[in-house]
Amino acid sequence: MKTTRRQFLQQSSLALFAATLPVFPRGNQSKTNTLLKPPALNSGDTVGLVAPASVLFETNRMLMEAEEKMHELGFKTKRAKNIGKRYGYLAGSVKDRVADLHDMFRDGDVQAIVAVRGGYGSAQLLPHLNYDLIRKHPKILIGYSDITALALGIYVQTGLVTFHGPVATSTFSDYTKKYFLSTLGSTEAIGEIDDAPYSDNLQTSNRVWTVQEGVAEGRLVGGNLTLLQSLLGTPYEPDTNGAILFMEEVGEEPYDLDRMLNHLKQAGKFDGVKGIFFDKMPSVKPASLQPGFNSSLSVEQVIEDVFKNCKFPLCVGLSIGHIKDKPTLPLGIQARLDATHGRLSLLEGAVV
Repeated sequence: MKTTRRQFLQQSSLALFAATLPVFPRGNQSKTNTLLKPPALNSGDTVGLVAPASVLFETNRMLMEAEEKMHELGFKTKRAKNIGKRYGYLAGSVKDRVADLHDMFRDGDVQAIVAVRGGYGSAQLLPHLNYDLIRKHPKILIGYSDITALALGIYVQTGLVTFHGPVATSTFSDYTKKYFLSTLGSTEAIGEIDDAPYSDNLQTSNRVWTVQEGVAEGRLVGGNLTLLQSLLGTPYEPDTNGAILFMEEVGEEPYDLDRMLNHLKQAGKFDGVKGIFFDKMPSVKPASLQPGFNSSLSVEQVIEDVFKNCKFPLCVGLSIGHIKDKPTLPLGIQARLDATHGRLSLLEGAVV
């Protein structure tokens, strides 16, 4: 077929544009079933501070806060070289943020990698990470919310145990501090996780709501619900078959929760689970001024509808996610969920 001058120019322009795009090293994109535990984090070790998602809008204040908190926990800190960069709502370009993660995994002086904040943007990095590099230099990676994408993507691609827990600027209550240090620093199993401290106003329990009674054991997998949904159909989608699946969410309306859970259900992600638990979801409620609809289901009604007649243990209200008091949860290790009594136990150590 004869190529016109216009077609030739269009094709040439596209080829030139493609040639200017940055090329990043890619690791093996096949999922692994081999669990890889990182070395334990000890007092005096150095933690690398990274910003893989949203921009540090008040960079100096946030970095001072992050460093102060890590120092108070007994660790030295090292800033990623691009951590102060910004690209709109992102903490620098994809290339910058990938380079920082690669540098931290390579750096022999850094024992753990801690996100300064979440926000948005971590999932952009997944196709460009060098998973062979990460596999050769296993280290603790910890964060929550948007960092779910990194934690799950790296876990799925390398088998490395990653951690759903506080970011460097989180509120480190005594409860949060206890599980951060013990989970990352001890090779022994944590066992049953204690109740988070009760709040005021005559609260005498953590008010965990049991949807389906029972006890189950399996691999611990989960994170932020929005990010779990966003990984469907990608090479970074976690296998939930045989898993204890946990989900946390913040700031969404009940119909958003409905949509995301139904998507996961229709994609078969609940078919083979051993058990499920949710966080307290204190801010998942109709918008105060302009709700999406004139009337709304409650969170309880949404969960009852989605998980009607489920056969696995399920409970709602554990203290994880966007909340002050939260344990550090390792992805990939064996855990036990007692949905009848609202208890979670970590059955093996997450570090070596």
